[in-house]
Amino acid sequence: MLTTLRIKNLALVSDLTLELQPGCNVITGETGAGKSIIIGALNLVLGERADRTLIRSGEESCSVEAVFDTKKLRAPLKTFLEENGLEPCEENQLVLKRNFSASGTNRQFINGSATTLATLATIGEWLVDMHGPHDHQSLLHAGKQLLILDAFGGLEKSREEFGELVRRRSVLENEKSALIVDEKTYAQQLDLLRFQVQEISTARLQLDEEKSVEEEFIRSSNAAKLLQLSQTAIDALSENENSLLTQSGAIGRVLVELQRVDSGAENLVALHAQAGETLRELLTELSRYADKVDVDPARLAEVEERLNLIHSLKRKYGTTLAEVIAFGDEAKDKLQSLESRDEELARLKAALEKLDSEILSAGKKLSAARKKIIPQLAKAVGKQLEDLGFKQSKFDVAMATLLPVQGLGFSVETVGNSELGTLNRKLISSGFDEIEFQFAPNLGEPAKPLRAIASSGEMARVMLALKTVLAAEDEIPVLVFDEVDANVGGETANAVGEKMRQIAAKRQVFCITHLPQVASAADAHYVVTKLVKNGRTISEITLLDKKSRVTELARMLGGQTDAARKHAEALLK
Repeated sequence: MLTTLRIKNLALVSDLTLELQPGCNVITGETGAGKSIIIGALNLVLGERADRTLIRSGEESCSVEAVFDTKKLRAPLKTFLEENGLEPCEENQLVLKRNFSASGTNRQFINGSATTLATLATIGEWLVDMHGPHDHQSLLHAGKQLLILDAFGGLEKSREEFGELVRRRSVLENEKSALIVDEKTYAQQLDLLRFQVQEISTARLQLDEEKSVEEEFIRSSNAAKLLQLSQTAIDALSENENSLLTQSGAIGRVLVELQRVDSGAENLVALHAQAGETLRELLTELSRYADKVDVDPARLAEVEERLNLIHSLKRKYGTTLAEVIAFGDEAKDKLQSLESRDEELARLKAALEKLDSEILSAGKKLSAARKKIIPQLAKAVGKQLEDLGFKQSKFDVAMATLLPVQGLGFSVETVGNSELGTLNRKLISSGFDEIEFQFAPNLGEPAKPLRAIASSGEMARVMLALKTVLAAEDEIPVLVFDEVDANVGGETANAVGEKMRQIAAKRQVFCITHLPQVASAADAHYVVTKLVKNGRTISEITLLDKKSRVTELARMLGGQTDAARKHAEALLK
């Protein structure tokens, strides 16, 4: 649910924080007070494009921030945040923020992490469904309508099973396509794979050998120089009369004489003895090192050849030896598959034929179930529409079924007054059907697609009827209704309020209304007022207590008369 909405420097709003309640929230106020700004702000934070003319006059930028409690959200939000490198929700609180400036800077954040507008919009579609003269009307999309029909009929499991069959078929088709090539291409692929497999397998690569080969190559290629340098060091230590060990002996004799004269120089003799021992140890190690240096041109050539082979294979097949080895294994599998192409094609053909039979059976069952459910959904929605003032209206669902024939080609069968147009003949995971919700508000008029309804009031009430029927199945937690009371009054207005309460038992409802009958049905009532502060017009919003609510309902009923206030109190009861 939406818990907090903060708006700063948007149109008439300077700095407004709206704390929303569970259940049904209504917002009322005089025309022009700024109720539409609330809807506009919510649209912005849900990813709608920014209109910079909405920035409050005299300000450089504006911002909108929304906090959602995602505890009951069914959408895969946690996975989505991880995949997009966004911070996780803390204590199930999702924070969305949108900033834009007059200079054109546009920034958006999810849980404090910068993100793209498209990412923000994707999450927005999971959180809020707008109904009225605004976007976010997910019920207008054919794909969403099919999901609704399946949810109403409890067909989700059948749909998922069908989708899994289609996905398995796609995998087999890809395998088959890889094998079906002309003979020339087939021969070329075989030659290439055989060469690659032989080149990599003959090399007998070891995962950790590259470093040791490089080190040996460096030593071998510099063997002569290493031997010369070590011999020079040995000569300096012991091989002539000016060597370090010879001079060390002379120094030792001087220090012994020094100790005879001054017993306090004993530590100098000890230090000299230690230094002499270190020099003799160094001479021993140098001699051993020189003995191990092998000036072997044949070994050098062998190591160089191995290193060149490793580098060559990495250039062709991967950046590391592990990738080269993995490439070789994959090439070997492909080679085996191609070499047994005929047998593999026969296996794939049999598997596809079996799957096609299963898909045909599952798809027909799903289509039959949908046809059975359609009249039930139409009847249930029609009953709700009667309560909402459409006494002579008709709600229907047109369905077109793409019946598979040989090779999963398609022929088209339609149910209802279909205006679906050209159907997509590609096998999709949702089944063989496409549907479209249709509505005729008046008796004698043909039913038209929901998206073709011109009146926003009619559209909103149809959506309200659908939402009432589908409240238990709908996955979007926040519903926003605007102008649901257009051209409505009397008992119909009471019915609209009652529908709001029914939906709010399952979802959070956010409603802007001019009808006291609708406002009185809410769990929380807010009023938007326009006032002047410091010479500037601003809009403010206030959560009403019981007494203030009676006053606002009386205003909506026509004035602060005793009759109006008693009527308001009666509505609240």
